[in-house]
Amino acid sequence: MDKRKLITDLQSQGIKLIDSSRGASGRKGGAGPSDHKAVIIDGTTVMIPVYTNVAAQSHYSLAEFHQQSVNYQKSHVLEKAGKGIASIQFPHQPKFYSFQTVDGIPYSHIALLHSHNVLATTVLQTCIRYNNQSTSCQFCAIGQSLSAGKTIARKTPEQLAEVAAAAVKLDGVEQLVMTTGTPNTTDRGAAYLSECAQAVKAKVNIPIQAQCEPPDDFSWFERMKEAGIDSLGMHLEVIEPKVRDRIMPGKAKVSLDYYFQAFTEAVKVFGWGQVSTYILAGLGDSLETIIITCDRLIKLGVYPFVVPFVPITGTPLANHKPPSSEFMYAIYSKVGAMLNHVGMSSQNIKAGCAKCGACSALSTFETASSSG
Repeated sequence: MDKRKLITDLQSQGIKLIDSSRGASGRKGGAGPSDHKAVIIDGTTVMIPVYTNVAAQSHYSLAEFHQQSVNYQKSHVLEKAGKGIASIQFPHQPKFYSFQTVDGIPYSHIALLHSHNVLATTVLQTCIRYNNQSTSCQFCAIGQSLSAGKTIARKTPEQLAEVAAAAVKLDGVEQLVMTTGTPNTTDRGAAYLSECAQAVKAKVNIPIQAQCEPPDDFSWFERMKEAGIDSLGMHLEVIEPKVRDRIMPGKAKVSLDYYFQAFTEAVKVFGWGQVSTYILAGLGDSLETIIITCDRLIKLGVYPFVVPFVPITGTPLANHKPPSSEFMYAIYSKVGAMLNHVGMSSQNIKAGCAKCGACSALSTFETASSSG
């Protein structure tokens, strides 16, 4: 099977685990790619849903593995309808997970490994909208890992610097992604992200992406850059007004016009291709809306990181059907061609989710051959 088609299928349908106790650990709850495992397919690391209701019914399944090596657990057999179709691998659990901070907090409660070389953290694990059903984003599980005792509400700059340095030294981590729940401040978390980035950069030289909502004052972009933040993510998630009101009623109060003003100003500071946004396909936006919006973003110098929506257990959208692989393939083909036309590449981003690329097949469609 074509590699791009396989990745697209797996990210929409997930993998049914035959014996989950034997495989590498995955993620449940929290921000970012939840209910997933990192899987290596022909040298490409991708995040695949495994703990969702849809994955439990997937045509794709994993047979148990047969051996281990120093770097990877090898020889897992991926099956479709009971027939072996590919050999895949799981990254090993990172070494830095074995340590605690000087104040006794497990490193894994401060930051986690995403994909195989990305350190990711939610610096503030709370959000002003999360506990109110009339304002909360229906897809979000930011409070789940906190309530389960797997993380802490506020990671200090000192803790983040300590863990980042260890992850670089012990596991060869190459970039740091810092996101945040939205605090009750007009800077929308930009101030705290800047403080954390400054502490990390003082201890270890690692590219950093920060992610937050557009702040009230765009001069924060300059301050974030000066603090050591290399790229910026401001995430639209969904686009059409009715979909925004239904899926994220609180965040929808921040208008699309304001987001695009923020994108324009942020690109002036961070540079062409160094600002990105998440677009969650499969929540109601039409194919046409997504393509038109991606075209508009690319023309501004913003990388549109389109990912298939993955329902997370315990959220209001836990039973929402993810997008079909055909829908995603059509988006990837068109957006990949747009990116190729202007020479915008995920690999040229200094840090961030789009740089990592593991939650989407989009990066595999960036070459000219993908446009047909």
